Amino acid sequence: MSVLVTGGAGYIGSHMVLALADAGENVVVLDNLSTGVRANVDKRAALVIGDAGDQDLVAKLVAAHDVDAIAHFAGSIVVPESITDPLGYYLNNTVKSRALIAAAVDSGVKSFIFSSTAAVYGNPETNPISEDATLAPISPYGTSKMMTEMMLRDTVAAHPLQFVALRYFNVAGADPKGRSGQSTPRATHLIKIASQAALGHRSHLNVFGTDYETPDGTCIRDYIHVSDLISAHMLALEHLRKQAGSVIMNCGYGTGYSVMEVIDAVKRASGVDFPVNLAGRRDGDPAALVAGAQLIRDTLGWKPQYADLDTIVTDALNWERKLVSGLTAA
Repeated sequence: MSVLVTGGAGYIGSHMVLALADAGENVVVLDNLSTGVRANVDKRAALVIGDAGDQDLVAKLVAAHDVDAIAHFAGSIVVPESITDPLGYYLNNTVKSRALIAAAVDSGVKSFIFSSTAAVYGNPETNPISEDATLAPISPYGTSKMMTEMMLRDTVAAHPLQFVALRYFNVAGADPKGRSGQSTPRATHLIKIASQAALGHRSHLNVFGTDYETPDGTCIRDYIHVSDLISAHMLALEHLRKQAGSVIMNCGYGTGYSVMEVIDAVKRASGVDFPVNLAGRRDGDPAALVAGAQLIRDTLGWKPQYADLDTIVTDALNWERKLVSGLTAA
């Protein structure tokens, strides 16, 4: 048996490949390398360059590699970009996911893990957010992910497929062993951008919005270490292979930090007081998103190992230094 990982050359997907390979699983990566990095794909996995929305290709891979589970990470993830290019996001995140789900059903795949997002909640009325909170996304990105959740829900009611959808909060950090990390040149993640500023690869850091109804006026997010996120995926795979039922769960710690608190943590870890510019709000940014995180603990027995902002920041900085060293060496 094998696990097919779409988007396995990307930030989060590459960490899933590492975890699967470390566990002795056979892994097939399907990635079009539009944002993924070939070098981040562990050599124990088979890399196929192609599109997750190519039903014929997916069917061939399922048959050739005896795929019993699909972990779907491929997609577009930048909220402001989704507002200016909604049709692109609905194509990449929704239409292609529909094709992938159809290929899974047609090929007899029984287990499907989906990367969803806290953006499905929009501006929640209360924090922490429980999974039964109203879904009211305020960006095409969030809507595109919500629509895929709905497709999965309806599909499993009609076919012998089970799924786990994990609603990510703010993923950050890097593999503690330094094997992978956030490598996308156009990445918009706060901790990566702050790390780049600390290492002198950005002249400054922009803070978008200082007038939110939060203690310091900046947005609050629940930051989760990528390795803890992936441990949840591995438990989700085990859950599905036991045919324990489909479920949608938040994946976060239940603790929020403001943008300014994150910047302070990066400055503390790096020892660099880099410039910070204050700017207006961006469209699509809720004031606060903090996970209600009990369901995933109860359902999967998930026990985070890296639930500390300083640890997350340190691992992210170490990866960024490694990238800088690689560029310097080249």
